[in-house]
Amino acid sequence: MEIINFEEFKKLDMRIGIIKTAEKKEGSEKLLVLNIEIGEETRQILSGIAKFYSPEELIGKRVLVLCNLAPRMIMGLESQGMLLCAVDKEDKVALLNPDKEFPSGTIIT
Repeated sequence: MEIINFEEFKKLDMRIGIIKTAEKKEGSEKLLVLNIEIGEETRQILSGIAKFYSPEELIGKRVLVLCNLAPRMIMGLESQGMLLCAVDKEDKVALLNPDKEFPSGTIIT
């Protein structure tokens, strides 16, 4: 585990988002294409969680999003952030989400 200082941590812009749409990426077994409301904007984020979540069960789910990650092209689509997940020793994935219904766009500190 690499140690970072508090100044580096403060650079991370993490917020609560609400998944508005989700669909499997054609040609991929792992990728889902998600449209996530983060405050007043909606971002497209591609996430490799299709083996763990169906698109239907994700609609309306509150998730934690890393917002200031540089955009990245994945299979011809731009991903504009990253979902925060836990991954166990067996590579099972669990999305991280708030235990209360804070509004989308709420800053994670």
